[in-house]
Amino acid sequence: MKSFLKYREIWLLAGIVVLIGLISTRFPGFANPANLRQVFNDTSILMILALGQMVVILTRSIDLSMASNLCFTGMVVAMLNAAHPAIPIPVLIVVALALGLALGAINGFLVWRLNIPSIVVTLGTLTIYRGATFVVSGGAWVNADQMSPDFINFQRAALLGLPVLSWIALLVIAVFFLVMTRTAIGRSIYAIGVNPTASVYAGIDVGRTKFIVFCISGMIGGLAGYLWISRYVIASVEVANGYELSIIAACVIGGISIAGGIGSVGGAVLGALFLGIISNALPVINISPFWQMAISGSAIILAVVLNARGERRQGRIILRKAEAA
Repeated sequence: MKSFLKYREIWLLAGIVVLIGLISTRFPGFANPANLRQVFNDTSILMILALGQMVVILTRSIDLSMASNLCFTGMVVAMLNAAHPAIPIPVLIVVALALGLALGAINGFLVWRLNIPSIVVTLGTLTIYRGATFVVSGGAWVNADQMSPDFINFQRAALLGLPVLSWIALLVIAVFFLVMTRTAIGRSIYAIGVNPTASVYAGIDVGRTKFIVFCISGMIGGLAGYLWISRYVIASVEVANGYELSIIAACVIGGISIAGGIGSVGGAVLGALFLGIISNALPVINISPFWQMAISGSAIILAVVLNARGERRQGRIILRKAEAA
């Protein structure tokens, strides 16, 4: 039982259950299964993006350009759909993935080959990608009446009681879980975060692995670009402006250590769900948006403190074992 309770995800899940219970005292319908399914659907894009950010953070890096990647790829596929509405949706999704991959590869190349810190690289590309969105669109918007019905309705279609958007999120979660727990690249990502120097001696190409995680992050940003635009049916330069902070917050709250090497798929998903519940519930019970930000900020600070304490505790255990040997 004690080892079970050591898992951060268990405590976060318990916190989410308590949060839902507290909200239900003010708004009884919030805990209704249909409403919870809607909350999950509303949070699906953040979950997907948090998973893309997670693999980057695990390698002691960060991608601040995900929201700008989303904005650019979303604008491009929206403009393609507006100009050529006959293009099938799967083709547009592939285009979004390819564009996102290219943008992520630029980040990864600069971090890998030029050895520039990821925060510097992605802070620069954050502005470049959003500026490129303005150049491509000419500052114009793509509105709902310019988008084809298929473009808008694809993710809204229901399948076994859940919208396609929710199924896409579940598929992405399953793929990331398998990659992180069952593949060599997943083990390499964790190893680099724990000790990059030791990883080199273990035969892991640290630079190449970081390049790969930025490519993954870019592809996720591209996928989210289509999903975001088709969900909110508007493409503009301001789409998802500042959303990178929410993505990072979801990871931190979910127990993904900024120092790298610690975190899980489940934690990232629960961190995003926690923020999703706050953003969905607090307006319903007439709590000011300022309190929403305060609650989210407090949760982030608490999560960082818990992460730091957990890492120090692990370090002390390692030292004790070394001394005993």
